[in-house]
Amino acid sequence: MLVLLGPQRFRPNLRAAVGSLAVEGPVAAVTAGWQERESEDTELQDHLAREVIDLRLYRRFDEVVADDPELGQALRDRQDTLRQMQDLYRLRLSYALEAARELMRRPGGGRLLSEQRRAAIRAVRTLDRWHLRRIRRTHDEFAARWVPAQRPAVARHREDLQRIVERSSALCIAGGHVAVLLGRLRLFDVVSLLDGRPVFAWSAGAMAVTDRIVLFHDSPPQGAGDPEVLDAGLALCRQLVALPHARDRLRLEDPVRVALFARRFAPATCVVLDSGARLDWDGVGWTAGADTHRLERRGGLRPIARSRP
Repeated sequence: MLVLLGPQRFRPNLRAAVGSLAVEGPVAAVTAGWQERESEDTELQDHLAREVIDLRLYRRFDEVVADDPELGQALRDRQDTLRQMQDLYRLRLSYALEAARELMRRPGGGRLLSEQRRAAIRAVRTLDRWHLRRIRRTHDEFAARWVPAQRPAVARHREDLQRIVERSSALCIAGGHVAVLLGRLRLFDVVSLLDGRPVFAWSAGAMAVTDRIVLFHDSPPQGAGDPEVLDAGLALCRQLVALPHARDRLRLEDPVRVALFARRFAPATCVVLDSGARLDWDGVGWTAGADTHRLERRGGLRPIARSRP
């Protein structure tokens, strides 16, 4: 069972979600997206009113890099490669999105204009898919060459993590910096330790468990504000783009931007995960809470109904 939630700071609904699944006993937690706050799990423990065992992935990652300098250098080299790939992709993406937005804003709906709009969106989708394939290939090549789970520095931590997860009834994945969070989860392959335990994820945690992580901000302090594919996620769910804090970061009142976003990532569902939102995956379909919406291909928002693959 996978439960995606909105941000927990102002309108927490994690406790209700955990209770609704009759989860008993201690739960494991990942707060590695916040380096300076990883050890501050008292608030989460108080909210859940039960024992919370933080997996301390950020600290463990630092220990692995210190104990295995060769692997640490390989991790840095991979990150440098991914960063270069992202910069080049972002350059190409800006021109492709500019053309698509301009065509969608042009008045009229004739056949010729409609064909050009579809072609422009198709060009963006093709670039996104190409970039994601390159990212996945980079991760696969790294895993095949280095096999982190077999490195002694990693294996020691995985044994300890296995013991913690075995005495936990669920896993909670909090927010923070999504790239940092994902890197720690990936290195220790936490997903393989779950053995069917339910997962509750919110904010950056909700993004990390999808199969494709999309960064978005229509009005950033600096930059173009183009949504971009950042990485492949852990794929606990597929065909879903998680958009935490969407009402703060997206111009949801702009039908062109909303429609382009929804069409660009279709057939995936682009889910607005604001405060109070909840989306449950039971292995068959999604069930959404009343405050959970998706981006509509015509522009605007629509409540999510139960869906099946």
